[in-house]
Amino acid sequence: MRCHLPIWPTGVDPGGGGAASAAAANLAQNPGFESGLSGWTCSAAAGTTVTSPVHSGSAALKATPAGTDNARCAQTVAVRPNSSYTLSAWVQGSYVYLGASGTGTTDVSTWTPSATGWQQLSTSFTTGANTTSVTVYTHGWYGQPAYYADDITLTGPGGDPGDPGDPVPAAPGGLSTGAVTSSSIALSWSPVTGATGYNVYRDGSKAQSVSGTSATVTGLSPSTSYRFEVTATNAAGESPRSSAVTGTTSAGSGGGGGGTVPKHAVTGYWQNFDNGATVQKLAAVQDQYDIIAVAFADATGTPGAVDFHLDPAVGYGSEQQFKDDIKAKQAAGKSVVISIGGQNGTVSVNDTASANNFANSVYALMQEYGFDGVDIDLENGLNATYMTQALRALSAKAGSGLVITMAPQTLDMQSTSNAYFQTALNIKDILTVVNTQYYNSGSMLGCDGKVYSQGSVDFLTALACIQLEGGLSPSQVGLGVPASTRGAGSGYVSPTVVNNALDCLARGTNCGTFKPSRTYPALRGAMTWSTNWDATAGNAWSNAVGPKVHGLP
Repeated sequence: MRCHLPIWPTGVDPGGGGAASAAAANLAQNPGFESGLSGWTCSAAAGTTVTSPVHSGSAALKATPAGTDNARCAQTVAVRPNSSYTLSAWVQGSYVYLGASGTGTTDVSTWTPSATGWQQLSTSFTTGANTTSVTVYTHGWYGQPAYYADDITLTGPGGDPGDPGDPVPAAPGGLSTGAVTSSSIALSWSPVTGATGYNVYRDGSKAQSVSGTSATVTGLSPSTSYRFEVTATNAAGESPRSSAVTGTTSAGSGGGGGGTVPKHAVTGYWQNFDNGATVQKLAAVQDQYDIIAVAFADATGTPGAVDFHLDPAVGYGSEQQFKDDIKAKQAAGKSVVISIGGQNGTVSVNDTASANNFANSVYALMQEYGFDGVDIDLENGLNATYMTQALRALSAKAGSGLVITMAPQTLDMQSTSNAYFQTALNIKDILTVVNTQYYNSGSMLGCDGKVYSQGSVDFLTALACIQLEGGLSPSQVGLGVPASTRGAGSGYVSPTVVNNALDCLARGTNCGTFKPSRTYPALRGAMTWSTNWDATAGNAWSNAVGPKVHGLP
């Protein structure tokens, strides 16, 4: 299932659009920061201008990450629908990113791990049929020093040349909280003249965009305080942020979707094949597992569509026996989902037609076999725009009981600009849990900007922190590990290490050298590959980790 080592990305994001327009005019305002930060908005007041170093002119941007803020500086630019653009910038520093969001197709980003002198980053994209503005941005990384940016260029067709444009709107006023639940907080604010939309920020990060003067932020953790700000937008750009307000969710179970999944849950993959691990029927899966992911669905000849076929090697005499086992697990309070992908998975959802095919075929499997939902384990990449569309279409068919789990590789969750992370945030209101695979990974960055090697408490906690502070609810974060040394090529940790990581994140105890700045008692739990390898080892993993997960606060 999982044997890929990460390849650190350099250069242009392969998810970008077509060739950029040959138009030479730069659509970015104040691209060289000669007018200070005019036209730019930097998170947490992280940005300033300096006279040295500069790439050209007399000034450049200096932005400094601090705590959980990555020093994002952004500008919203008017563009035309169905048009191609090239974005470039000169940067200097460690882990500097350049990207564009709100493209209406696939949002893009590119980055450099180390630029000791001025280095040019470049990427390209194509706008969607209804896209009239995009947001271009730079940002650094947690725990890293200040980075520098200069001469940011966006080339392509500008907005309607016959429209003189409206000024950037003023910051909204009157922001206040309204109705509160254990997982949501309602907000409202006063209208702003000239605004065509509003962006809502939660704890410094953009949570959603709306057209009116109210919003409900969902997917929050119970009994937790959040800081909110709002900006006004139009084709000319984005306003400064409003004054902040704080809202606190009520007690109860948090998270997004997930049907009857318990507050703290253990996920296990069940192998529909024989690879040397214990062959078992669903009925034999250890009782500690709350979510059982049937691995895997099969790709079909129709783009985006999937099907499922029982492997004779697992010993079922009929499909009905398999369906009966699913019902028995559900009667015992378990959820059974169909997993899409795996190491060799070839399912591709890259346009509206394939997104609809995906939703329709997964829903058909849910109806045929009784699956509670779907697991996304596409290890060969995904398109955030269309996978989001597919999962929302599936949710509309299946209703609020739909269970959606994800199992990205560690590299997929290193930054919110990655497509997997974007997809998770896009469906946060219907997402059950993301069980990142903390193995087969090599070394990775933690949320403090330090490099951690797999196989340790620190690797689990410092990497999970990226998701916990990057916009997901703690109830949507799980730790994915192998059940035995034979379950993965590398990265196995003993159940004791897993339990220490769970304690560290949920209670602040048993940490390694990395200790999170706060605790996450609503952490969902843990996942393993696989129930079969667990059984091969006498269920040692689930016997140890299961009670720990179920005993979390």
